[in-house]
This record gives sequence, structure tokens and C-alpha cells, in this order.
Amino acid sequence: MLIANDLINRRNALKFAAVAAASTIGYGPGVNDQQSLSTSEANDTSQAKKDSETEDSPKQEILMLVYPKFTALDLIGPQHVFALLGPEYKTRLIWKEKTEVISDTGIPVRPTQSFAECSRSPAILFVPGGTDGTLKAMEDIEVREFIASTGKKAAYVTSVCTGALILGAAGLLDGYQATSHWLALQTHKHFGANPVSKRVVVDRNRITGGGVTAGIDFALTLTAMLKDESYAKTVQLMMEYDPQPPYESGTPSLADEKSVALVNAMAKPFLKKVEAAAKRLSSQ
Repeated sequence: MLIANDLINRRNALKFAAVAAASTIGYGPGVNDQQSLSTSEANDTSQAKKDSETEDSPKQEILMLVYPKFTALDLIGPQHVFALLGPEYKTRLIWKEKTEVISDTGIPVRPTQSFAECSRSPAILFVPGGTDGTLKAMEDIEVREFIASTGKKAAYVTSVCTGALILGAAGLLDGYQATSHWLALQTHKHFGANPVSKRVVVDRNRITGGGVTAGIDFALTLTAMLKDESYAKTVQLMMEYDPQPPYESGTPSLADEKSVALVNAMAKPFLKKVEAAAKRLSSQ
């Protein structure tokens, strides 16, 4: 089962990296070594107290929607990054109830909170994508109403891949620039969004990522906004995120015509359903 665990060792590693980096600036071996050591010990004690207080303080909630047949990688990449934001943040996997859901590739996922239990004013509301599961979720009035009401009070409203369709169906992308998987990008016009073909799009507090693997790029972008660029870079290094794909075939502009035609043909039935649903929902 996938459960949102506190990755405390990795968080401590981030803190250590930050302290280690700071200690190299303006300090070196010399006559003040003992004084520096004493100061360091005092700072460590003070920091430990602050860390303890942070652990006990109210958390900023990160709500990550899961639903039957969502794409697991849309969620896993961002969840890993969010887990490294620090103890002041708490990630929740949310669904209607806390019963197991199965991803579109057969991975069982257990929600940690139901809709009724979770915060209605989270720091981040996140929605992953999929295909048939996403279509069903965007047509589900309970899901739409929950996403709409929670999104109005969330500090950041976010998605990866076709998760943007659910945000759009909930009325949260009207008047905003947004991206998603390239296959479904133009569908967002039906929800009043301005489709942008980019890996990550930031428009005020709406942050959307492109297809599937863009989730890590999206989450690192948001991390820099929540913390700072240096922190995000440290997380990227810890993850060794240095994509070097074996083929230049990750976008329609790079892929060969045969591959593009094949993917378009495979997606045609789904896109036809999405287009019809988007038109219907946007007219309600």
C-alpha cells in the first residue's frame, strides 16, 4: 500500500545540508575554533528546540486527491518532493472514503483521509490525472463540488497531466492559463482556461504540470515558491533528478510522425468522451 509517511531522515538530511552549507561561509580553522564550536553547540540546542516546537505545531495541509484508475506516477513524483518540504507540512491522500483505490496500472493506494475529515483550507490542493478514471471523476458531482469548495480556500490549486480536467470541471481554471498532457490540452478551452503548451505553468495560485513525468518539475517549482530556490535545488540534488531520456521522443514536436499518429489513434476514443463531457459540463 502507498501511505503518506513522514520521511524524517531525509528531512534531517536537508537540514544538515543547509547547516553544512552555511558553516562554510566566513568560518575556517584558526584561533576562534573553540568559540565557534561553543556557538555551534548553542545553535544546535536552539534549533533542536525549534524543531520540536515545529513538530508539535499545527501542520499546513497538502491534500492530494486519489481516485479509481488515476495515474500513479502523476502523484508519486510530487508526493516525494512534498514529503521533503519539512515538518510544518503534512501530506494527505484523500478520497470520498478511506477504502483502497486502484491506479490505472494496478497499484493499490489507501487514502489517509476522507473528504469529510480533511481540511477545507489547505496549503495545497493537488489533482493527478489519468484517462477513464479521470473522466469518471470529472463527471462525479460529489468530486466536483468537493474540489470546487476546497479549491476556493486553498493557498495553491494544482494538478499534473489530465488532472487539470478535474480542476476545469470544478470551475477552478476559468480565466487562468493552464497546461496538461498534450493530448487533452485544447479541451481546457471549454472550461474558460487558456491552454499553454509548457512543462509547468504558473498563473497566480494556479500551478499546473504537463503529462505524467512533469510532476517532479511541477513539485520542484512549487517548492521554490513555498521555500526558496536554494531549498528546491537541494531537494532536486537529493533526488538526483537529472533527466537524460534515452530517446528524444517526449513531445509531439520531438517524436517521429509514426509515434505521434499511433498515440493519437490510441487516445481518440478517450478524447472524444472528454470533449463531450467538457462541453456538457461547461454548459451547466
